[in-house]
Amino acid sequence: MIAQPGESADALIRKFNKKVQAEGILTEIKKREHYLKPSLRKQQKIQMARKKYIRSKY
Repeated sequence: MIAQPGESADALIRKFNKKVQAEGILTEIKKREHYLKPSLRKQQKIQMARKKYIRSKY
């Protein structure tokens, strides 16, 4: 990103943070931080689906 004339550093930081969140970079980094075996990933996905289903019922 290039700063526009008269744009403060705080505004640039806010723009950068917004862009990073929109692209999902931080979530991807956290996801790749530790290796998860495919079987464990599948179990985790099933558990999340169960939680989501239970929450949606109430």
